[in-house]
Amino acid sequence: MALSDDLRQRVVDAVVSGGLSRNEAARRFKVSVASAVRWVKQFLATGEISPKPVGGDRRSGRIEVHRSYLLGLIRHTPDITLLEIQDRLITHYGERFSVSVLWRFFDRHGITFKKNGARRGAAAFGRAEAAPGMVRRPARSRSKEIGFHRRNGSLHQYGAQGWSLPTRAAIARRRSPRPL
Repeated sequence: MALSDDLRQRVVDAVVSGGLSRNEAARRFKVSVASAVRWVKQFLATGEISPKPVGGDRRSGRIEVHRSYLLGLIRHTPDITLLEIQDRLITHYGERFSVSVLWRFFDRHGITFKKNGARRGAAAFGRAEAAPGMVRRPARSRSKEIGFHRRNGSLHQYGAQGWSLPTRAAIARRRSPRPL
């Protein structure tokens, strides 16, 4: 939260024209020493006491300098990849931008990169080929016998005989007649 310009002005005036130190001015106006130092430094450098803008994009200006080159590059070679654009920027300008920065630049300017359906070949749509050396069959069963699971043999987790639920007939035989 930015403090008022009035308070900033009083702190800066106390330091610049009042002869107080930054620490004394901070104590007098009940603000932090760091704030008083920052406000006076900003006033001496720029003549402004208002807070600087908060948030927003502060770094896109670096790539926006190359806007005409990038848009021309896309116009002349529309099937270029982001990695190729990255290499060309390094070669021509010595500037290094990550692929994500390039993507955000083109997104801001409404340019998208679509996959080319003609290059997909005969593979099934939506199915990627397995990488060489990948296991194509299921992993081996952890049970000692294939297809056997401890639940199938009514075994407890630690090998003891499991309990089965009694049937309705068995429950009816155990019940004693109810008293009236």
